[in-house]
Amino acid sequence: MREAVILEAVRTPYGRRGGAYREVRPDALLAFALNGLMARAGLDASKVEDVITGAVTQTGEQGANVGRLAVLMAGFPAEVPALSLNRMCGSGQQAVHFASQGVDAGDLGYAIGCGVESMTRVPMFSDIGGGFERLNPELLARVDLIHQGESAERIADAWDLTREMLDAFAAESHRRAEGSRHLHAELLPAPGMDAGGQAITLQHDEGVRGAVDPARMATLKTPFRDAGVVTAGNASQISDGAAAVLVGDRDIAVADGLRPRARFVARVVVGDDPTMQLTGVIPATRKALARAGMTLGDIDWIEINEAFASVALAWTHELGADAARVNPWGGAIAHGHPLGASGAGLMAKMLSGLEATGGTFGLQTMCIGHGMATATIIERL
Repeated sequence: MREAVILEAVRTPYGRRGGAYREVRPDALLAFALNGLMARAGLDASKVEDVITGAVTQTGEQGANVGRLAVLMAGFPAEVPALSLNRMCGSGQQAVHFASQGVDAGDLGYAIGCGVESMTRVPMFSDIGGGFERLNPELLARVDLIHQGESAERIADAWDLTREMLDAFAAESHRRAEGSRHLHAELLPAPGMDAGGQAITLQHDEGVRGAVDPARMATLKTPFRDAGVVTAGNASQISDGAAAVLVGDRDIAVADGLRPRARFVARVVVGDDPTMQLTGVIPATRKALARAGMTLGDIDWIEINEAFASVALAWTHELGADAARVNPWGGAIAHGHPLGASGAGLMAKMLSGLEATGGTFGLQTMCIGHGMATATIIERL
């Protein structure tokens, strides 16, 4: 029976919007990650049978099937195909799911699930030429689609989350991210540029703050409501980055001298309320745990994407999760959220975390715009 396993997983450090990668095209950034992945794995790229790429804003430099363009830029053989998909914030995670499902089905021996997003060079919503006003009026008359920031505010209302709770969670995300800087084995230092225009190699996530001033955080505006609780400080950072995960059939990989590092226990995607839109992580987690025959107490390491602090806190409260196991190295509030890359990047980070701590089971879940969510459970081997 075929079994998909993770063989290698890498991500670039994430850059701030307008930061170190401001002059790096997304196809080049992904090509760098793909080459780094294959170099670490020690596998010839000719053995890869598909490259599945998450990218949310597929226009301009991220258009024209950016996955295929990156494969060609990386110097992979022309025979290696690639596609690009958009499941919004869950795109990179979905890419890993599809890669592993192709291996499990026996269609692929090796595949890469990856993702990229340059939110500096290809701004959000530029693929539709603007914001919600560009969506179909008939759709908007039928479904109350609102900005994710307002959804995050409604989640805070529903779970009685205060501004102080959200800000404290955000500060803790930075504290954990700063404290784990030296532990991220998945990081692939990448070339960039400093503020003065000099070439540098970015070693760590650019957005992580060594210390957060609570008083200054408390002064940040609430852009979605006059008396709201959601701010730029307790929401994910707009970022640039790329990540890639090499998946292969266990028997084939072992025969080729590669070491399986994790196997897939459960993979799910769910639809949920499109207005609240960010609460899908709750049913997605429950569905993944049920499919695996596990409880949350069985999970050693949890990655829930910190799109907004209210999402992560509501999920933690609803599921009764041990906060110490949730984003132990911080999350997107600190290290950033390059939309299409984040799913593969969190998978790489979670695997590093499990290996660093000797944990066995990891759970990753991500909220997705328009009311969806992905979830994955892996077992470290």
